[in-house]
Amino acid sequence: MGLGARDTFTRHFEPGIAAAARQVLQAAGYRVLLAEPAAGDGTRPLCCGRTYLAQGMIDEAKAEARRLVSALLPHVEAGRLIVGLEASCVLGLRDDAQALGLGEAVQTISRHTLLLEEFLARESMAKRLNLPLQALAQGTETLVHGHCHQKATGAMKAMRRVLKMIPEHDFSIIEAGCCGMAGTFGIEQEHAGLSEQMAEQALLPALRDKPEARVIANGFSCRHQIRSHGDSRPRHLAELLRDALKPDDQPFV
Repeated sequence: MGLGARDTFTRHFEPGIAAAARQVLQAAGYRVLLAEPAAGDGTRPLCCGRTYLAQGMIDEAKAEARRLVSALLPHVEAGRLIVGLEASCVLGLRDDAQALGLGEAVQTISRHTLLLEEFLARESMAKRLNLPLQALAQGTETLVHGHCHQKATGAMKAMRRVLKMIPEHDFSIIEAGCCGMAGTFGIEQEHAGLSEQMAEQALLPALRDKPEARVIANGFSCRHQIRSHGDSRPRHLAELLRDALKPDDQPFV
């Protein structure tokens, strides 16, 4: 049993990613619950607070993190894992939130919080994963761009393991640093030029070199950066796995 945490970016901009992740987890036999505010906390969606923190708004970040902790702790205490989709938000909960003075509860939750690819890789290594995947369309490879927080937490190893689960899947990791978007950095007028230079160092040339390839980029910022330069291909790993599910095993959502 797992608890799915819909981050702000997925909820408001690309909800199809959350739907795809839920399909994948259910196809593997897991029961999926979606994180909602704690009782008495209203209906405003949950947020890890990292976007506030990035702008130096410490009090606001702390308030959001406190709401999230209150909502997640009962699930962790009930033995559920927290599975997230956006690397910056998961790292915000596992790392940044611990510096906000919210007590032992944050540490407890952080120990039970994983990215989707980390969860699937862990289950695979433990011989518990039964994910019914089939080969994708032949003749098309997949290029993968890692989000900076995926790289910082070592999650790219999990990405490779999960991508290898798809039969006959030809993929390669783009050897690039930051895409240049870095949250709001790339859309700020004073940084736009530098952001583009960063993208042009390795990421954009690699994409232009293989215009027919699929593109996987788990970070919202990374996908936005790629799309802002005229490339509509980037998708989340959850969507690729959903497309590779055997037809008879795709659950109704």
